Amino acid sequence: MTLNWKGAPQPDKLPLEGAYVHLVPLDIEQHAQALFEASTAEGREERFRYLAEEAPRSIEEQHQWMERAIARADPLFFAVVDKTTGRAEGRQAFMRIDTANGVIEIGHIMWGPALARTRKATEAFFLFADYAFQLGYRRLEWKCNDENAPSKRAAIRFGFSHEGLFRQHMVVKGLNRDTAWYSIIDRDWPRLRQSFQAWLEPGNFDDAGNQLHKLTLSP
Repeated sequence: MTLNWKGAPQPDKLPLEGAYVHLVPLDIEQHAQALFEASTAEGREERFRYLAEEAPRSIEEQHQWMERAIARADPLFFAVVDKTTGRAEGRQAFMRIDTANGVIEIGHIMWGPALARTRKATEAFFLFADYAFQLGYRRLEWKCNDENAPSKRAAIRFGFSHEGLFRQHMVVKGLNRDTAWYSIIDRDWPRLRQSFQAWLEPGNFDDAGNQLHKLTLSP
C-alpha cells in the first residue's frame, strides 16, 4: 500500500494540560525535591524494580539523574504535576522517537504513590497518547519486562494490542529481559480517545475519587 507519508515532527517541550494533571518538561529547581520524595516513598523497591535505574539515595543523586535526563532529546522527559497540589508526583518520557516512520514510545514511567492507580495516572497517559497522535504519529508503543505483570495489565487497560514477546531482548541491571510488546495505531485512537474522555469526566467519580464505571478498552 502506497502512502502519501511525509513523516511526523519531533515532540515539543511544551506543557500538556489536563483536568487533573499537567505534564511539563523536567526542571530541577521546580521538580527535584517532589520527585525525590515520590521516588523514595514506601514501595520504592517495587517502583524501580523494572526501571533501568535504581531509586535515588539522596537529593544529589536525584539532581544528577535529572541533569542527564534534561540534556537528552530522546528520551524526552516530562514531569507529571498534580494540579491540586502543584507537586510533581511522577515522570514519563517519549522515547525511541522515529519521526521518519511515525513511531513513538511511552516509557521510563515512574508514577509515585499519589499517582499510581488513580485517574491522574490514566490522564497522564491519555495526554501523551493524544499529543502523539495529534502530531501525526502512526504508532504508539508500550514495552515492558515480561515479568512485569502490573505494566502488562496497564497496557491492556489503556487499549494497547499485545503483539508478542521479544525473547532475550535486553540486559537490565545484569538480568535478562524478555520484552512484551504492545501498540496502539492511529486508526485505533479515535475510538479509544472517546472512551478515555468519557471515563475521565468528573461525573464518573464519587466524592472520594472512586470510579463509578471502569475503563474498559478492548483492542
